[in-house]
Amino acid sequence: MDFSLAPIAERVRAAAADQTPLRIRGGGTKDFHGLALHGEVLDTRGLRGIVSYEPSELVVSVRAGTPLVELEALLAEKGQCLPFEPPHFAKAPSDAATVGGMVAAGLSGPARASVGAVRDYLLGVTVLNGKGELLSFGGQVMKNVAGYDVSRLMAGAWGTLGLLTEVSLKVLPVAPGEATLRFDGISQADALRQLHAWGGQPLPLNASCWLPGAVVDQGVGTLYVRLRGAVAAVEAACKTMGGTRMDDNAAVAADWAACREQTLPWFTDRAQRPDHALWRLSVPATAPVLALPGGGEPLVEWHGALRWLQAPESAGEALREAAHAVGGNASVFVAASTGGTGAKGLFDFKSAALEQIHTRLKHSFDPAGIFNPGRVAQAW
Repeated sequence: MDFSLAPIAERVRAAAADQTPLRIRGGGTKDFHGLALHGEVLDTRGLRGIVSYEPSELVVSVRAGTPLVELEALLAEKGQCLPFEPPHFAKAPSDAATVGGMVAAGLSGPARASVGAVRDYLLGVTVLNGKGELLSFGGQVMKNVAGYDVSRLMAGAWGTLGLLTEVSLKVLPVAPGEATLRFDGISQADALRQLHAWGGQPLPLNASCWLPGAVVDQGVGTLYVRLRGAVAAVEAACKTMGGTRMDDNAAVAADWAACREQTLPWFTDRAQRPDHALWRLSVPATAPVLALPGGGEPLVEWHGALRWLQAPESAGEALREAAHAVGGNASVFVAASTGGTGAKGLFDFKSAALEQIHTRLKHSFDPAGIFNPGRVAQAW
């Protein structure tokens, strides 16, 4: 254990002995999400730096407190990237999402449906458990079959299983070809049908976003589809798919970044409805248009698999029923009032057996229950 980890490990052991809750925090850019924030802050930003980077092997190992922007800049210098486009959610210039927070949150951007999630690129982790023990899982290769793939448990665990100290990630080259097509005056139902049809063809689909129109009663909106891949494949797809090709690359890139960071007007307009929460509905991509309460239409991403809706938290039961009916789930992503409480219903346990598995995992890694208590489940 290196010198920077020794005092952190000692603090964890002391907290376990005294039953003192610890709130693991990097840049704090995702503090708005989760049931509640409890405990003394355990800041990870001192665990900073690139441990190793092998561009030819498409692998990077980085300490968990490293700012995400630093990692992305390093990869960009070599023409590589994190293809799952993790959101930063930095609200001010001083905010800086960390690599550890990226993994702990497990959130992915617009390309998720095509390229996979954070966990799919997580090769290995080093984590400090609730006993102050430093544990390493996985490695730096994709074909790692030695035991259970424990590393991926950390993606989306929100720090409840332990404090991430180092992660190894698979990276990919930036695609040589890219284009965005716009389809105007298209309804949500027609957009979903078209996306499903394209999904069955050998097209370089990378991301999609359907935005409802300004006049909701008309039932139409705009569909944006991003293509990425070989130049020839992208050019051929542009000729066969139709739509309007958007040529201002800088503006288009900024729009996709705004979609990822939820700064599009559709998201920011929620400020005009302070009683509305931002709901996240994760459903099968083949799910039809859902009858949703709230009086508005959703913003649709991930080729139909992710649907954002602005609605009061009181609509929760109806939203969950609608999502469950098609094999999905619904939860509050940003609460109507995030003053210390965060989003509600982060974990949507569908069975007692699943809840038991989560509880046993929590007890194995953090027997004293000191890490981020109440962040994802009221019971722990």
